[in-house]
Amino acid sequence: MNIAIIGAGIVGASCAFYLTKRGAKVTVLERNPGPAMGSTAKSAAGIRHQFSHPENIKMSLYSAEIFSHFKELTGEDASYRKVGYLFLLSNAMLEDWQTQQKLQRSLGVQVEALDLADTLSRFPYLDGHGLAGSSFGPDDGILDPHGITLGFLNAAKRRGAKVKLDTEVTGLKPLPSGWQLKSETETLEFDAVLNASGAFGSQLGKRAGLDIPVLPYRRNIYTTEPVKNFPHPSPLIIDMTTGVYLRSEGERLIFGLSNLDEPAGDNQAVDWNWLEHTLELALPRFPFLETVGLDRKACWAGLYEITPDHLPILGKMPGADHFYNACGFSGHGVQHSAATGLILSEEILDGHSHTFDISDFRYERFANQDLKHEANIV
Repeated sequence: MNIAIIGAGIVGASCAFYLTKRGAKVTVLERNPGPAMGSTAKSAAGIRHQFSHPENIKMSLYSAEIFSHFKELTGEDASYRKVGYLFLLSNAMLEDWQTQQKLQRSLGVQVEALDLADTLSRFPYLDGHGLAGSSFGPDDGILDPHGITLGFLNAAKRRGAKVKLDTEVTGLKPLPSGWQLKSETETLEFDAVLNASGAFGSQLGKRAGLDIPVLPYRRNIYTTEPVKNFPHPSPLIIDMTTGVYLRSEGERLIFGLSNLDEPAGDNQAVDWNWLEHTLELALPRFPFLETVGLDRKACWAGLYEITPDHLPILGKMPGADHFYNACGFSGHGVQHSAATGLILSEEILDGHSHTFDISDFRYERFANQDLKHEANIV
């Protein structure tokens, strides 16, 4: 089977790895001059198991296992470091999180429920005002998205995959048994097309005459100067009362806050005006930031690829034979990339995904008014 994967980010690379592992002929088309230059490169690089949707939890468990043995599988190091995720919770949140923790543990996740005293004892640099406790995942952590992308792609290329860079797909036309793809320089035909174009999944869909509800939203990541008198590495800490997050990056700290009022768009310039509001909410919880300098040159912005329910769109596109989606991860594409590659290889080559239940991730759900949202969005 001859398959076109559009997008050489971490998701497209994983799909190429798993499809070639099954013997498929794969061509990856990427509009940028190199792989991992879109949202993959701008990621905060986290992986966590603390989700509310069971299939998200299972995808994290599978992907974490792959990343733990990534060098054996691909020759590259995933740099998976289990620094943990710490969710800070108010009293009103505890009951819901206790229910989530019960689900997480039932699926094999290690998660610790900490009361406020335990939280502040283990992380004394936090201010506990307004908090009742926290949820800590010791197996959560951070990765190297660029290294993982290259590992997947290089392993796929060793099995015969082609990677065409500087190749933007400008048109897609259905054929009786496949798709015709056009770029500025050539016209190609494939048995199947996989949309792994991230934040531009909707744009690609329009070129194929399809409505795919994925929109790009800017996310800013602010970076401090080196902080030597801090107990690095910190976990990735999310204050659920405000939405501010922070974690160590070497001897620096990175932090951010989603601007939920900003409209969708392709603006990837750092929003310096949003920094002031972010700090207003961050300083009461992370008072040590008051004396830490900001490295403006090290700050960056990238795009989340967001769907209406913050769940990905995976699998066959209804009404468009041989067209598949792997996009709309809403900030979770890096950590779920390995599971996604397995899912799409089964979906394309076997006719359905059988390792994971992707019923809630299929495109058909949008015809339903009762979407199942992922609750834990950062």
